[in-house]
Amino acid sequence: MIFQVDVMVRLHQFTRLIRSIISLVMFNISPKQIKPNLSQRLLLNIANFMSYYFLVIDHIRIIMNTKRNIYKTAEHPFAQYVRILGKGKTGSRSLSYEEAYQAFSMILKDEVLDVQLGAFLMLLRVKEESVDELAGFVQATRDQLNFESLDVDLDWSSYAGKRKHYPWFILAALTLAHHGYKIVMHGASGHTINRVYTEQVLEYLGYPICHNQQEVKQQLEQHHFAYLPLETISPILSDLISLRNVMGLRSPIHTLARLINPFNAKATLQAIFHPAYRSSHQQTAFRLGYKNSAVIKGEGGEFERNPDAKTLICGIKNGELYEHELPKLTPDRSPIEEELDLAVFKAVWLGEQTHEYGEMAVIETMGIALYTMDAVNSYGEAMTKAKELWETRVH
Repeated sequence: MIFQVDVMVRLHQFTRLIRSIISLVMFNISPKQIKPNLSQRLLLNIANFMSYYFLVIDHIRIIMNTKRNIYKTAEHPFAQYVRILGKGKTGSRSLSYEEAYQAFSMILKDEVLDVQLGAFLMLLRVKEESVDELAGFVQATRDQLNFESLDVDLDWSSYAGKRKHYPWFILAALTLAHHGYKIVMHGASGHTINRVYTEQVLEYLGYPICHNQQEVKQQLEQHHFAYLPLETISPILSDLISLRNVMGLRSPIHTLARLINPFNAKATLQAIFHPAYRSSHQQTAFRLGYKNSAVIKGEGGEFERNPDAKTLICGIKNGELYEHELPKLTPDRSPIEEELDLAVFKAVWLGEQTHEYGEMAVIETMGIALYTMDAVNSYGEAMTKAKELWETRVH
């Protein structure tokens, strides 16, 4: 900061110097006509500026030349975490919870160089993040959020977007909200090409997008539903998740964002696309102390039950881990949508049109949510209640 202020002062002095020289040139004032003190002052200013000019250039070269290693005599504080992950087949290991917490805290505070960040994220991707690493990342994020706890029944993460089928999970969430359950949904939009994201669908249906905690509180009071973009929760995480199109791969950011639970809701829902991540999500939620949670391999990577396949739920019920499998509901695979026409989607929501696959997905997804919120005692009861809620959504 001192260096920046000094530069500004010098530039201001140089501007005055240039103006003086221009005046001399424009009015054809010869050197003999310049008073001695003015001439000396001009020469002194020129000398001072030129010496400082070379100092500034040297600083800029150090800052801007990314090929120069400015840590020649001391190691960057973040280097230890890259080394732990990348020290060969036999020398590398996973980060401990404490190491993961400290490493991600540095990332969130923008204390890491870009080259370190890229190496760190991709080493984690190749290795696959551990439960302790994920828990450390999530807790570091939660500790830097500027949100207070709110009275929320269900935290619903939505980060994948939909491509083959409509986002029926949105109608499941809105139906629950219509019947008084307080739902907060959060997600990101636009980080994967050719997908329909929750934010644009909600706007089409007339639901506002929240940009701060006060707006979330207002929407929960008025509609029992609020949607918050990741960019509002954490601009840095939003920037990191958008790197997918730069790196060509997902990173741990896609996982940890689903687990943030920014307002400490009583229950949480997370979906994964790859089955291998199902257990790590469940175990991480348990490590974070979440009492009620559910993880499924959702259609398209969103928390949406796929009626065309069995669905294994890895959950937490009142602090206890459990697994439960729901059966396949359709004899054959349902056809994918040729086009995701949101007018059709809205018509189903308003009861103006039916959609067999979609309504099965809505009811089944809602049933899982009801059981996770501890609103029912069994999955059978959950599906019965979900069907009743869906059929009474329109007055």
